[in-house]
Amino acid sequence: MRTPYAQPPSQSSQLVVQAPQRPPVSTSLAMSSPASPANNSFLEQTVSLMSSVAGYMRLPAIASTGFAAILTSLLYFKQKALIYPSHVPANARTDIPRPSQYNFRDYEELIIPTNDGEKLSAFYIRGSRRGPNSNVTVIMFHGNAGNIGHRLPIARMLISNTGCNVFMLEYRGYGISTGEPDESGLNIDAQTALDYLRDRAETQKHTLFVYGQSLGGAVAIKLVAKNQSRIAGLILENTFLSMRKLIPSIMPPAKYLALLCHQVWPSDTLIASIKVPILFLSGLQDEIVPPIHMKRLYDLSTAPVKIWKPFPGGDHNSSVIEEGYFETIANFMKRVTSGDIPSSREKM
Repeated sequence: MRTPYAQPPSQSSQLVVQAPQRPPVSTSLAMSSPASPANNSFLEQTVSLMSSVAGYMRLPAIASTGFAAILTSLLYFKQKALIYPSHVPANARTDIPRPSQYNFRDYEELIIPTNDGEKLSAFYIRGSRRGPNSNVTVIMFHGNAGNIGHRLPIARMLISNTGCNVFMLEYRGYGISTGEPDESGLNIDAQTALDYLRDRAETQKHTLFVYGQSLGGAVAIKLVAKNQSRIAGLILENTFLSMRKLIPSIMPPAKYLALLCHQVWPSDTLIASIKVPILFLSGLQDEIVPPIHMKRLYDLSTAPVKIWKPFPGGDHNSSVIEEGYFETIANFMKRVTSGDIPSSREKM
């Protein structure tokens, strides 16, 4: 599952905070060009710190060999801890990089209540207020570890390449959001994010895209399937068919125990119902989610507009630094918002 996270720039230990306060909001955004050294450096930091979480995800597969009874117990009783390692990396629940550390100036740090009593942390980061995409917002759902602050380099590149606004929601039980993560709760969180943007005066008429990476892709699929008239397009990267179908890859000895998994995330049964344009971004060297999962989701999709973009050198975490990644997203968004996209199935 997606685990891209990064430490903030130098002197981060002096800048990281536990409970973010809303900063003064400026009318401008300090942003380098899409391919600037600063942007590339931030992304490289994001990718360079992924190996520890990837190792965490592979640990059950190594440790479980020959321990079927222990594995059965882990899979049934501890699966939430395995699927939602919100404590990884260390201090991920308390050390939250802030947008100001990545030179964002026009942003808000929010706490949003859910209808079941939780309080969710979020960042709303504005792009250009006068650009062509000033009325376009991307809702961003991250992978299963770290926090929204760790994905700020990705948000930076999205804004640099598109000029859009980015809304980053923190799941319950992650970062400083309250609660404990599970499938039903994360689905409530996603709906809360969409409802918030549609109720907020500034964004209620914005064109909305939903962008999900790995676990975030499953969250995105469920949200879009339920709210298609409210969303313009869906962007998926390295996500899986379902959690039960992913288990044999992450924990091979547990392949016969997959039915014990009660965190299902049935993207393979939901994807066919989605009719909004979909962009599939697949790292063909993905070592966590086999690329066949993404290809199968693409094949199952019946969306009139669906685009397949493979990255031959991209693994589960490094696809974001592959050449053309953000340009592909920018082109997809431009074509959807302008109406210049054929009713066909494409490969790029």
